[in-house]
Amino acid sequence: MKRRSVFLAAPALLLSACGYHITGQGDMIPKSIKTIAIPPFENITTRQTLARMLAADVTREFNSRTRYRIVDDRDHADAVLQGRLTNFSVNPIIFDPNTGAATTVHVRAVVQVTLTDRATGKIIFSRANMEWDERYQVSNNAQEYFDESGTAIMRISQDMSHMIVSGVLENF
Repeated sequence: MKRRSVFLAAPALLLSACGYHITGQGDMIPKSIKTIAIPPFENITTRQTLARMLAADVTREFNSRTRYRIVDDRDHADAVLQGRLTNFSVNPIIFDPNTGAATTVHVRAVVQVTLTDRATGKIIFSRANMEWDERYQVSNNAQEYFDESGTAIMRISQDMSHMIVSGVLENF
């Protein structure tokens, strides 16, 4: 009986020791960090909407998934997460064979993100090129036309925010 319980306990012990955990549940940020400031993302593209949305969505993501308090003033934060939208492109990828008009559009966004410990100046997390791609349909019927670009940008912002926070927490 003892031999059997040892045999059953061994795999559980090995799994717990290997560092296995669910993605998004880790926390690689130093314990000294309690507050984070997230200023508006810089934008070097011609599109303003996504850059404005990202800081708010990253803040919302941190608030819903972590124990960190997000503060407005970087002087009162333990760490500062800075972001920069470096690329935003919209390209038609599928066309209506009869009219030649685009029916599907591909959107690509790239951001740079850095989380810095204010006390030490040490970079806790940095990614130069976090990329996100989204596709959306374009209706060619003028009576049924609904501009999907706004909702596509909202989805990109929410998805990128999730990816940014996961990257910061997991440091990958």
